[in-house]
Amino acid sequence: MKISLFIHNGYGIGGTITTTFNLAGALAARHDVEIVSVFRHREQPNLVLDPRVRLRALVDLRREKNDPRHLAPARVFPSSEYRFGQYSALTDERIGEALASIDADVVVGTRPGLNVHVALQAPARVVRVGQEHLTLNNHPPRLRNVLRRTYRRLDAVTTVTEADAAVYRRRMRLPGVQVRALPNSVPTPALAPAGGDERVVVAAGRLVPVKRFDLLIEAFALVAAERPDWTLRIYGKGEERERLRGLIDRLGLYNNVFLMGAVTPMEAEWVKGSIGAATSSFEPFGMTIVEAMRCGLPVVSTDCAYGPGEIISPGEDGRLVPVGNREALAGALLDLVRDDELRRRMGRAALENSQRYALAPVVAQAEGLFEELLAARSGGGTSAGGADSGLVSGGYAARDVALVAASSVVRAVRKVRG
Repeated sequence: MKISLFIHNGYGIGGTITTTFNLAGALAARHDVEIVSVFRHREQPNLVLDPRVRLRALVDLRREKNDPRHLAPARVFPSSEYRFGQYSALTDERIGEALASIDADVVVGTRPGLNVHVALQAPARVVRVGQEHLTLNNHPPRLRNVLRRTYRRLDAVTTVTEADAAVYRRRMRLPGVQVRALPNSVPTPALAPAGGDERVVVAAGRLVPVKRFDLLIEAFALVAAERPDWTLRIYGKGEERERLRGLIDRLGLYNNVFLMGAVTPMEAEWVKGSIGAATSSFEPFGMTIVEAMRCGLPVVSTDCAYGPGEIISPGEDGRLVPVGNREALAGALLDLVRDDELRRRMGRAALENSQRYALAPVVAQAEGLFEELLAARSGGGTSAGGADSGLVSGGYAARDVALVAASSVVRAVRKVRG
């Protein structure tokens, strides 16, 4: 089986890139796999990619950033998609050409805008899969309307949680399209798991408001007041760094809370801790939660939509607390800080329970879905959209492109006028 995965920028850093690289590397053990990166801004990827996986880019920003076509707005990539401002007539052209000439059996998009391209422009002979790495409800209504119309041409949509898959089935009305939960995977760490003896709480993620590291720091002030021998290490970079630094200083936590910067890979840092923490107000999945558990750490997390509640078994391998509740968060951390045996027992359970997010079971799910869709296709089935060609050349596909294009142009004009 030949599989092509389309990604926004495989040369950056982020959860979607990490999980795409993980999935591609594991699939490459049995299949011919390539990653098609729309953008490239540096010579080598930030993340390590399995050498069996080919990586190619469609637009090299080092040379083509000022190409006149890249200064014109995209017409296929939906204007209501978060990344619309980065896409252009040039990306429309390159993505369309890549899909029209694709020789893969399965093509996978990894964000809504790319899923629209796959749905409208990949040939009908190819199995077309759209991955959702956020959540349906996280998208603005205009984008949901575009997805509802165009996703009918996909063979399958995958979400990272069962909860979001249920929302897709209930709200999107996609007859003939498989909707499956396919969680992100985390490879087996190369290091021995944490032993639970270090007096360290570890958190990681982008330093942005939704991650609520301010809440974690405030909660840890209550922990440090009782147990000053414990420290909190926060890994990541982002716009909130200076504000968080100021909060640490105001609370007098400069000997207890440390902003460690971005580290890749993180497993060597997770195993230096004894407790993981995640305090987001919204989390489509929760890669850092799984990473911590795969390293033997119990995790205290806010019970936000959607991921934490599916990953953590409260009282067994971690704790869930209400979103935004500083006292509940501090109390859950202190329960584990105070009780060495509880902490170690939960850490062992976290290590065992997180095996379901290892590469093997997740890749088996992906392979099973792809093979099922290919079998349906070879058995005489047609694409979910029912057209005999997914190329933008006429009929239903052309009408959809025209609608998406018109919407994009109107939004771009309004933006200029506004």
